[in-house]
Amino acid sequence: MTVLCLERALLPEGWAERVTLRLDPDGRIAAVEPAKGEGEPVRGVVVPGLANLHSHAFQRAMAGLAEVAGPGEDSFWSWREVMYRFLARLEPEDVEAIATFAYAEMLEAGFTAVGEFHYLHHDPEGRPYAEPAELALRHVEAARASGIGLTLLPSFYAHGDVGGAPASPGQRRFLCDLDRFGRIHEAAARAVGTLPGGRIGIAPHSIRAVTPEELRRLVALFPEGPVHVHASEQPREVEACRAVHGTTPIALLAETIGLSARLCVIHGTHATEAERAMLAASPAVLGLCPITEASLGDGIFPAAAFRRAGGRFGVGTDSNVEIDAAAELRQLEYAQRLALGRRNCLAVPGRSTGRVLFEAALEVGARALDRGLVGLRPGAPADLVALDPDHPDLFGRADDRLLDGWIFCAGKAAVREVRVGGRRMVEAGRHVARDAMLARYRATLARLLS
Repeated sequence: MTVLCLERALLPEGWAERVTLRLDPDGRIAAVEPAKGEGEPVRGVVVPGLANLHSHAFQRAMAGLAEVAGPGEDSFWSWREVMYRFLARLEPEDVEAIATFAYAEMLEAGFTAVGEFHYLHHDPEGRPYAEPAELALRHVEAARASGIGLTLLPSFYAHGDVGGAPASPGQRRFLCDLDRFGRIHEAAARAVGTLPGGRIGIAPHSIRAVTPEELRRLVALFPEGPVHVHASEQPREVEACRAVHGTTPIALLAETIGLSARLCVIHGTHATEAERAMLAASPAVLGLCPITEASLGDGIFPAAAFRRAGGRFGVGTDSNVEIDAAAELRQLEYAQRLALGRRNCLAVPGRSTGRVLFEAALEVGARALDRGLVGLRPGAPADLVALDPDHPDLFGRADDRLLDGWIFCAGKAAVREVRVGGRRMVEAGRHVARDAMLARYRATLARLLS
């Protein structure tokens, strides 16, 4: 049995000094006890690892490539055209190299699990690979190499816009019918099952790409695991949904498949007040991607009002334009401050904003990715992030103030060590295999950007 000795740690019941964790052979916590002078020391202040509930890993390699103004008004839709042109060159080896490096960066930034919303299925001409799940399997290998916990969410994408419109040439790598999607999911499920703690779900891409009838069939065909759907990210999407279906995207999801505990609605930026109330009252959760939503000019989701109504949300890195768990939480709070003109919008009186944000993202992220128990408690995986108390932005601070220093000042620079299932994957702020992963990533970029 592995035994870890923590100097100070955030337990479910609060902060504790000198804690011993006893781990089962599978990397789960068997016992949490007062320290007895035994075990391998974990230096720093330890918090549970967060789940990144929404990632498109391949987009990591195009970060910064869409920052040139076009002749018209730039938006999500113009960014999407840049993305389509970029992915047209990606080969399977490129996808794996990019995902491996992105997952390593997630670990270095304090994420210990990722939900990979995987919609890039076919070759650049839109033809299936000999192994239909080729690119899904590349993400499994990226997770294996990096050591991050993976919930793979193969995406069903059948149409170009609301109402079953034909797809554009830029979307041909995404397209599936239900039979082909079933083959991809079956092979992906087998591969994910070989990972420690691997999970699988489904991701009907959006009401733009999937009809209501297809949504119903998908949820019936795959009755277990998470269901993630992009919804209400853009006003144009909402207007098109109203025009075709006579309702709005989240209301359509509620009518079609229900707002169940399996469901994670991604973005929801332009949800109506009625939709937000419906979502807050349901077992479903919301996945916010604050840095990407800011990068794309999506708008600001009214998270403070949603939280007061009982709504639950976690965070994801989405397009991976910046990978930093603390920065996502910071941007979430700062967007509310800009919209509302006040401070500490997502906390409650007398409580640390950082602590409230962290605990909300911890619980919802684990739930959205079907990770089971979470936190430093028996039965949960030993997913640990050790923060450096000597970092200038954390020095002299303790407990919640230190957590606030991480989230609102230091960010990923304060992450000293990260363990997944008890295995040390980050040491002194660097992934243990960073050099090899970075060399492969650079070689991939050299070819793609030449």
